[in-house]
Amino acid sequence: MENWTDDVNNGTAGNNTHLALGFASSVVSVVLFGSNFVPVKKFDTGDGMFFQWILCGSIWIVSLVVNIILHSPRFWPLAMVGGCVWATGNITVVPIVKTIGLGLGLLLWASTNLLTGWASSRFGFFGIDPEVVAKPNLNYAGAALSALSAIIFLFVKTEVKSAVLVTESESTPLLRTTINWAENTNTDESWVDKLSPFQKRIIGSLMAVVAGILYGSSFVPVLYIKDHSKNNESMYAGSSQFDLDYVFAHFSGIFLTSTVYFLIYCAAMKNHPKVYPQAILPGFISGFLWAIATCCWFLANNYLSAVVSFPIITAGPGFIAAMWGVLVFKEIKGLWNYLLLTLAFCIILSGSLLTAFSKI
Repeated sequence: MENWTDDVNNGTAGNNTHLALGFASSVVSVVLFGSNFVPVKKFDTGDGMFFQWILCGSIWIVSLVVNIILHSPRFWPLAMVGGCVWATGNITVVPIVKTIGLGLGLLLWASTNLLTGWASSRFGFFGIDPEVVAKPNLNYAGAALSALSAIIFLFVKTEVKSAVLVTESESTPLLRTTINWAENTNTDESWVDKLSPFQKRIIGSLMAVVAGILYGSSFVPVLYIKDHSKNNESMYAGSSQFDLDYVFAHFSGIFLTSTVYFLIYCAAMKNHPKVYPQAILPGFISGFLWAIATCCWFLANNYLSAVVSFPIITAGPGFIAAMWGVLVFKEIKGLWNYLLLTLAFCIILSGSLLTAFSKI
């Protein structure tokens, strides 16, 4: 695999192929990230702990297949740290949705994710080498526009019918009920349900910001290994420069961490965890889509560099999720909402083009 990528990098034609593969991977990643919660939309996931464990199990299985295809490249334990960081951020998703909704939650964690991932790559935080682009001003502008697009989604409203009161509709932030209360007999309250509205707002917002920082830092260990492979005195000397070679270790960290958290949760619940069987298959599908999207993100990092891929891949999924709301779930209606989505799409496209041109 490394020989193939070396051949691709030779010459102008190879560089064009490099860019084409990078942007194609980014598009696939954006579409799948914007769609991966769709399978679980109509199913109750409770407090999210069981759902996350199923999701992460599916993710690990995908990485195992990828590892076999790549003929089992060297396993670097440090790459698992990125998976641990991501899984730690991900356990907050369900509480975030229940406290402030996916609209505001997505805005906060996507924006923080974008800025953390982009800045750490651009300026060399956490011991990694700063990424150099041919036109830095275009890269700055592209990252700023991508962050701006996330803010616009906050003003897009949805009309969602309750699973309990089917005649009741309400105006809520974009895709707020992505994790819905389905028809079920489980009425147990979680800790989130006991919070006051003010407490939900504060705690949910803080969790979303922390989640975004953790998400944006999850690629740092892989970038660190790659950068230090050039130092003959480093323990990582000679390590692979192909990002996909680290997927198995990264995803193993995700599954291991989620399993530890789930076991702690089971112990805290005195061996009576809240298990939702109806979420198993949808959760597995959701994990499969997320895993493929992340593999494509690894490829985009490899072919474009993280400083280019982060603004594109963190901003685009919000628009894809909105399109699901418009075309399939019919939750987004009205001329004003359509105008906002059109504006957001134009800004995302402009930001993506600017980051693309900054590489050339």
